[in-house]
Amino acid sequence: MRKLALIVPPILLVVFSIAHAARKTSHDSLASAHLPPAAISALEKIDPEHIRAHVRFLSHDLLEGRGTGQRGGDIAAEYIATQFWLDGLKAAGDNGTFFQKVPMVGIAPATETTFELAPNKGDAMKLKPLEQYVAYDQTQQVSNDIDAEIVFVGYGIEAPEYQWDDYKGVDVRGKVLLMLVNEPSSDDPIFFKGRALTFYGRWVYKYLEAARKGAVGAMLIHKSDMASYPWEVVRNSNSGEKSFLKSDAPQLKAAAWIQLDVAKQLAQKSGMDIDKMIADANSRNFHPVPLSAKLKAHMVSKIRPFSSNNVVAMLPGSDPKLKDEAVMYTAHYDHLGIRPEMPGDNIYNGARDNATGCGILLELARVYAQAQARPRRSVLFASVTAEEQGLLGSEYLGQHPPVAAGKISLDLNYDDVPPLGAPEETEVSGAERTTFYPTVEALAKEFRLGIRPDSHPEAGHYYRSDHFSMARVGVPAFSINEGMKFKGHNTEWGMQQAEEFTNKHYHQPSDEYSPDMDFTGDAAMARFGFALGWAVASQPKLIGWQKGDEFEKARMQSQGAH
Repeated sequence: MRKLALIVPPILLVVFSIAHAARKTSHDSLASAHLPPAAISALEKIDPEHIRAHVRFLSHDLLEGRGTGQRGGDIAAEYIATQFWLDGLKAAGDNGTFFQKVPMVGIAPATETTFELAPNKGDAMKLKPLEQYVAYDQTQQVSNDIDAEIVFVGYGIEAPEYQWDDYKGVDVRGKVLLMLVNEPSSDDPIFFKGRALTFYGRWVYKYLEAARKGAVGAMLIHKSDMASYPWEVVRNSNSGEKSFLKSDAPQLKAAAWIQLDVAKQLAQKSGMDIDKMIADANSRNFHPVPLSAKLKAHMVSKIRPFSSNNVVAMLPGSDPKLKDEAVMYTAHYDHLGIRPEMPGDNIYNGARDNATGCGILLELARVYAQAQARPRRSVLFASVTAEEQGLLGSEYLGQHPPVAAGKISLDLNYDDVPPLGAPEETEVSGAERTTFYPTVEALAKEFRLGIRPDSHPEAGHYYRSDHFSMARVGVPAFSINEGMKFKGHNTEWGMQQAEEFTNKHYHQPSDEYSPDMDFTGDAAMARFGFALGWAVASQPKLIGWQKGDEFEKARMQSQGAH
């Protein structure tokens, strides 16, 4: 029997509350937000068993882990497009199709690759791939040789707004940069946002900055507490073929991670101490430190040009003027594929990550399409590719949106929504950065959901999922997920479940579907997201970023403001 009443409050209370919330927040440029009877009726039809069915299929062994540019990933895209078609939605991809082609290059390190850390004195360290290091040649060339000095650049960050510069004007062209993942530690919310990780702490930024400065390589030191995940996640995410967008921007010949023990040995052979190096890197006075060592690498890659697809559909809005604007829902369908060389279970099914988000997206599309009335703005549904490869599908979507970025009011993203039962909390980290937050608070209250602050702000989750790609082009965006408190359990139980998944199943073949999964919470998050999206689609004005937010400038540019 469907358990709708666990999360959804009485209908009249919802309607009254949303209208009341709109009146309360009108001074924040948020006008009337309401759910008409047709929207409420549609919301009530969200079915956890529909979500279950999608998750079961998308994470089935037959889809071989939905690898980017692999057969299973293409099957998943076709399945999602078929669901959109059955819903009667309008195709919003290329040439009247549901598919937006994303041109990519697959790069796989070949067995001929060698990776050696050579100190000026003493024996060279010939590193073992996957065990001690992972590295990709981002130049999209078949082979490259590196014989370059190694320079320790602390966190590898140049952030003028925080008066922080790890480079200090040092010319690092032609060098290999050794750097720490994450960012300087602080409890000060105005200094790198305190415990919360910013984009500066992400490996994506560090590689980009190193390439911009002319370095030939970058090696990130893996430390579990700093990365917020164990080496197995690095290994599994960086073995086999990895995808890259076709690009003319500067690229690294070696974008690498090394184990902490390797970094310790390298430091010792250079007459340095890794602990002191890490401590020194937390000072504004830090200067780059040349190591008495080189990276000598022969990078050989298997290159495979290909294209993958974002799957994009639209429900046209009902308002003659506002239908040219949109609210967007996103969820990535890709995972890590299949690793033929691995013994035993070598299929990365990705049931939670992210068949759950896709199941929610498809159920939202179904109930929106079947609603007896349409919201004023159009609604976009985008299931994107290559998230696991570095948010590539959503990056391309942000650069080539079906509706101009300046006219997309909000992106609501779903990624890894645990099927653990009925939630009593929601996490909407990043929502507070938007002008929509008062309405988010009001709706969460009426859905009897406490808003839980990011449980692990140091992990930088805001910069690790597809909503970030939309934020980068100015679109207000955040993900919707459950918190840590579930009906019948205390908060500690929820945190234990999250920790166990991260340590044992995240990016592992064991992230599989089980009939025991309880999709009550996934349906609850779908209903909450439906209400948020409809409210956004019904407001007279577009959502914006809070004044001073790091994405405010991009929003102004996308809307032609100065």
